[in-house]
Amino acid sequence: MENILARASIGISELKINPTAVIERANGPVAVLNRNKPIAYLVPARAWEAVCERLGDLQLAEIVRQRSGETPVNVKIEDL
Repeated sequence: MENILARASIGISELKINPTAVIERANGPVAVLNRNKPIAYLVPARAWEAVCERLGDLQLAEIVRQRSGETPVNVKIEDL
């Protein structure tokens, strides 16, 4: 059995009937099920934006870790 990573779920058939209502009722992510297996997740726009922001931060943090052993370069702000 697969884990459903949302508090709410909806069948794909029900979603097709009125997707706007599902999105408006949702208070967080909604698992979309097909034959009782999750096939997609509907995520509120704000939550998705936060996920993307976090992923960007993690990518930047990895770049910082990779470059931490490099010799720093002194630069004057006027030169930029």
